[in-house]
Amino acid sequence: MSETMQAVEITEAGGPEVLKLTTRPRPQPRAGEVVIRVAYAGVNRPDALQRAGAYNPPPGASDLPGLEASGEVSAIGDGVSDWSVGDKVCALLPGGGYAEYVATPAAHCLPIPDGMGMAEAACLPETYFTVWSNVFQRGGLQAGEQFLVHGGSSGIGTTAIQLAHVLGARVFATAGTDEKCAKCVELGAERAINYRDEDFVEILRAEGGANLILDMVGGDYIPRNVRALADDGRLVQIAFLSGPKVELNFAHVMMRRLTITGSTLRPQSDLAKARIADALRRDVWPLLAAARVGPVMDSTYPLADAAKAHAHMESSTHIGKIVLKVG
Repeated sequence: MSETMQAVEITEAGGPEVLKLTTRPRPQPRAGEVVIRVAYAGVNRPDALQRAGAYNPPPGASDLPGLEASGEVSAIGDGVSDWSVGDKVCALLPGGGYAEYVATPAAHCLPIPDGMGMAEAACLPETYFTVWSNVFQRGGLQAGEQFLVHGGSSGIGTTAIQLAHVLGARVFATAGTDEKCAKCVELGAERAINYRDEDFVEILRAEGGANLILDMVGGDYIPRNVRALADDGRLVQIAFLSGPKVELNFAHVMMRRLTITGSTLRPQSDLAKARIADALRRDVWPLLAAARVGPVMDSTYPLADAAKAHAHMESSTHIGKIVLKVG
């Protein structure tokens, strides 16, 4: 077996064109790790942030982009007993997914759900880890509550809509076109709000307010989110596509007993991610196997066309997930 592999690297901070095919040494597993021969790699917003120089990998992680992949275990490190060479898995990665091989903690791998192909499985880890940990663990969404997710047609949005709906919440979503709104309703949203034509604050206030909002927009959405919350409501922030700084009247937070929280996934400890993986395997993987929820696929690109995949993602015309075909 060759000791090198094909990969896509970030040659310098910049636009999609800085992603170039290269040859790298094939990774070796450290203790507690597996190496996966990658079939497909998911493309996510944090990859674009890293490419632009705004999201550095954590210490010890690969400098290659790619935070999720599906494939086959090709090597195992010391202390790994849950997986064997040849097992088919999808995995949350510390980085390095845009490559023929990638190393990741064994505890961050999950089996391919029954009946699901490798391309679809590559769409699961980043979005399902993010949604489960923020909407259900951190946000505490309960059946019967009113849930608003912004960016409803994104990978995160399509996942959040389905999970919240299946688990009994009333789901509202925002999106930027009528086509995207229709997809949100198809996936389980009670009401999809085209933010170009309608005010989500007015709509949610008319319904009594949202008990939980998942937001990746930030900027001027933050004070609007506060107004859209019900008393004792929770706002969970996971990204800032419109910027992280805003003026906010915190008297509303105090008087209405609101909670504002948030998280990022990549910098969390290996143990924290392993605990999320355990919860997903127990609570969500049966829903995937039963096809009660599932990934929404937008498009597939060859690994060598990673720059085109990024340009497509940043055009915001996609619905659901974009993946790279590697193996």
